[in-house]
Amino acid sequence: MRAGFGVRAVLVLIGFTAAIAQIVLLRELMVVFYGNESSIGLILASWLFWTSAGSGLAGHFAARARQPRRLMAGIQLLIAAILPWTILAVRAAKGLLQTVPGEVLGPGPMLLTSFSALGPLCVLSGALFTAGSKVYATAATTSAGEATGAVYLWEAAGSSGGGVVAGLVLVRSLSSLEIAWLLAVLNLMAASGLAIAARPLRHAAVGGLVGIAALLGTFGWPQRLEAISQQRFWRGLQLVATRNSVYGNLAVVGTEGSRSVYENGVVLFNVPDPAAAEEAVHYALLEHPSPRSLLLIGGGLNGSIAQALRHPTLERVDYVELDPAILDLAREYFPNEWLALRADSRVRLHVMDGRLFLKTTESAFDVVIVNLPEPQNAQLNRFYTVEFFREASRKLTPTGLLSFQLRSSETYISAELGQFLRSIHTSLRAVFPQVTAIPGETVHFFAAQQAGILASGAEELLARLHERNLHTSYVSEYFIPFRMTPDRLLDLDLQLRPGPGDTPATPVNRDFAPVAYYFDVALWSSQFNPGYRRLFRTMAGVSFGAMAATFGVVLAALAVGGRFLTGRRHQRQLAAGFSTAATGFTMIGLEMLLLLAFQAVYGYVYQQLAVVIAAFMAGMALGSWLAMGRPAHGGMRVLAITQVLAAAAPLVLLGLFQAIGRANSTATLAASQIAFPALALVSGMLGGYEFSVASRIFFGETETRLPAIHGPGTLYALDLAGSCLGAVLFSAWFVPVFGFFKTALLSAMVSLAPAVMAMLGDSETDPAE
Repeated sequence: MRAGFGVRAVLVLIGFTAAIAQIVLLRELMVVFYGNESSIGLILASWLFWTSAGSGLAGHFAARARQPRRLMAGIQLLIAAILPWTILAVRAAKGLLQTVPGEVLGPGPMLLTSFSALGPLCVLSGALFTAGSKVYATAATTSAGEATGAVYLWEAAGSSGGGVVAGLVLVRSLSSLEIAWLLAVLNLMAASGLAIAARPLRHAAVGGLVGIAALLGTFGWPQRLEAISQQRFWRGLQLVATRNSVYGNLAVVGTEGSRSVYENGVVLFNVPDPAAAEEAVHYALLEHPSPRSLLLIGGGLNGSIAQALRHPTLERVDYVELDPAILDLAREYFPNEWLALRADSRVRLHVMDGRLFLKTTESAFDVVIVNLPEPQNAQLNRFYTVEFFREASRKLTPTGLLSFQLRSSETYISAELGQFLRSIHTSLRAVFPQVTAIPGETVHFFAAQQAGILASGAEELLARLHERNLHTSYVSEYFIPFRMTPDRLLDLDLQLRPGPGDTPATPVNRDFAPVAYYFDVALWSSQFNPGYRRLFRTMAGVSFGAMAATFGVVLAALAVGGRFLTGRRHQRQLAAGFSTAATGFTMIGLEMLLLLAFQAVYGYVYQQLAVVIAAFMAGMALGSWLAMGRPAHGGMRVLAITQVLAAAAPLVLLGLFQAIGRANSTATLAASQIAFPALALVSGMLGGYEFSVASRIFFGETETRLPAIHGPGTLYALDLAGSCLGAVLFSAWFVPVFGFFKTALLSAMVSLAPAVMAMLGDSETDPAE
């Protein structure tokens, strides 16, 4: 028997609300965490932990609820009230944790912030699943397994719709608090409907709350709270403007006499900043004997283009800026720099991804300068990988060179800083025959197409400075010899070249093995909190072989031990529960791999969050629906097959990632719109199908009514607990340390273990058959 339309509509709204809230809060927290993609896993882990806890704990109350609709309405009222305050709590967390301006947060504060801010909302969200299962089972008079699968289906359908609406409409046109206000009104309306069905005398009060919320929204309270909370987020600085783009959250912040532009909390450039403008271009252009063409990727609005145009031989400057919203801000708040950019006919502006420009342009350049922040996240890391260096090399003239700069130390290079710089240097040397660097507070790297192209010392750079009649303040007759004394050059060279006894060997930085941004986060978070130094060293020091062996022993013990320690019925339940937790682990891993791979290839996961989540949840709904329609017999066999497919999925995805990364421009552009959402859809189908099959096995096929609501909550909690563990390990450890391929192997191992358990269980008589 099916539940009524009203019950199903409320279940859809549960998923709709959860998906949009998750997307909005992910975007908000990524700004607090400087856009670091490893934070996505920690945020999702916190979300999943508390949702799991709420689902499990709510079982006791839901089982004894005489009016489950009333319980469900009460939870929705609380969600409506708490959602806007959760956003405000996230923004307030920055001021509570970051006592030093520009401090890079380590994994501890990231997890603590996510854990504390998301807890109340997610506990209520998890409780709604359990309460919804009780309401559905009562209304539909169905078995526990069927009720759980049905609720999972409708919630996943709502989550898919929420992801689409958030990605295509809400985040493009409304602020986070306006979105929260809209969700609050919808949930109050749903609670009103449930209250009417449960106790008609209460519906007037609930309806009044709906009217009050809508009235406050009409009079602009969400907008006022948005402005106040943004000002407090940037307290100590003057917030001039803020806006969201498809690439991140942008803010123009003022201090005495200058303005800075931030993206996801990372400073892009300051105006005025003559030292940065000069150093960004002059060292690189002086390294070339006669530069005629320059490609500048990012950072052209701080005066660096005007500095570059002072070189008399320069005939063309191609400036690539990824985010059009940055250019819009420049027109409005940096009119002088914008005018200088557009006034000279030698400057050609390209609004697109720098890597895509390199793949598609027919031009070759004497000098390519990457003027971007250091690789603090995967979006920036993709401009410091072997793959990018090869793309740049193919677009250089025979005497061309590539240049960029990274923060360093004038006096002492610590072990963490040396490891970070060596990783980049080793990656450059994997592509270019000649690589040199100039020491200082920032290290300037130069890589040439041919050996012997780069200047041999300060004298050659000074001669070119005089020859080109350049009168500069910071790249000058004083600073060039000071920074390039023989002893300083030698000291830096010794730091950049690993010694013969160094263990482990310095890894190269790749798109799908992004070690540099892991080293960078380790470096700067340990500087603000030295306690992280030991943690990061320990994590990086664990070999893949040791990790795989540990996984193998533990998983084998679980898979085989269950056969001998439990009875037949409990063995099937154990296999179903183990499979559900393992699938949760693998599915969140697939989602993380999809997001990080998209970031590595295309660089705008901030926008793609909604699309991937929507596709993933749509797949889960479709998979759950397909499983509900299949015959009940042979459940253990189907479960084993599903787990084998789940084990193969990450390995297949990795092969597709590699193919997409090597594709030509047309195929790459098409893949960005089609391939990644399609892969998320298929991955989600596996998870949804497995959950429905496992729920039938877990509760048994003979039950006609739900005996205790803690059952659905328990299985759902296992799914979320596995996802929680996977979110932490994949994002904060496995992907940055081991890379995509080895991470996929570990994920496959986790899925194969319950497949073995299910196959052993299938050897017994299946009661459903």
